[in-house]
Amino acid sequence: MSQFVDRYWSSRDGLKLHYRDYPGRDDRPPVLCLPGLTRNARDFEELAARLCGEWRVLCPDMRGRGDSAYAKDSASYNPMQYVDDVALLLEAAGIERFVVIGTSLGGLMTMAMAMMMPQRIVAAALNDIGPHIEPVGLERIRGYVGQGRTFPTWMHAARAVQETQGAAFPDYQIADWLEAAKRTMTLGGNGRIVFDYDMKIAEPLAKMDLVNQVDLWPGIDGLAGKPVLILRGALSDLLASATLEQMQQRLPESEVVTIENVGHAPSLNEPEAIAAIDRLLARAS
Repeated sequence: MSQFVDRYWSSRDGLKLHYRDYPGRDDRPPVLCLPGLTRNARDFEELAARLCGEWRVLCPDMRGRGDSAYAKDSASYNPMQYVDDVALLLEAAGIERFVVIGTSLGGLMTMAMAMMMPQRIVAAALNDIGPHIEPVGLERIRGYVGQGRTFPTWMHAARAVQETQGAAFPDYQIADWLEAAKRTMTLGGNGRIVFDYDMKIAEPLAKMDLVNQVDLWPGIDGLAGKPVLILRGALSDLLASATLEQMQQRLPESEVVTIENVGHAPSLNEPEAIAAIDRLLARAS
């Protein structure tokens, strides 16, 4: 029997969007899990399964991913639109205050939410992301997002993920790569395995300007005084040590945990990440 219920909500522009709702105690704020650019609700399967019962966990698929509808206008694939979508999810679910765990893009969304609705965030975890994105990491992501490749078997799919992500996870074995493929891909209508997202999400990414991007440092300031966890993969090419130090200076009470021999982004299933999230939630309850 599944631990979660599939639920849906509508975006302002009429898209049917999906989230997994894992049940938990109603005397605690729910945990909202926001995934990375090409990822979906499945990324948080193990975390949500471990927390549910004690914590209600909501894992949305952003527009254009997983079981959520694809957007008609690719320009709507941007962080501020995703934040608006999630705000409507919270409204539909009757959630006023929440804990948020954001990986990569999900962390950018978390910082934006901390600028717009800081009073509603009880606690936050930022997974391998900060207000400043390293250009080398962005170029690496631009190099593989939206290529539209398909694969005849899951083993072929796993090898393809290993090709693009191998440097970030040097300890992964083939079983880990198969699991990673099944989280990011799905069986297409023609019987081949395809990436589980709209290839058009690459279009706004190609135009992204790091020099003139939205200043997210106020989002870090919006988290001041709250329980905050900052996770970084030691091999990360997206979150630099210097950026991490600035984040720590602005959030001196935050906990910083570095996951050794992992790049962008930690899976949150590492023992150090599990323990750190447990400590964060203990401060939030």
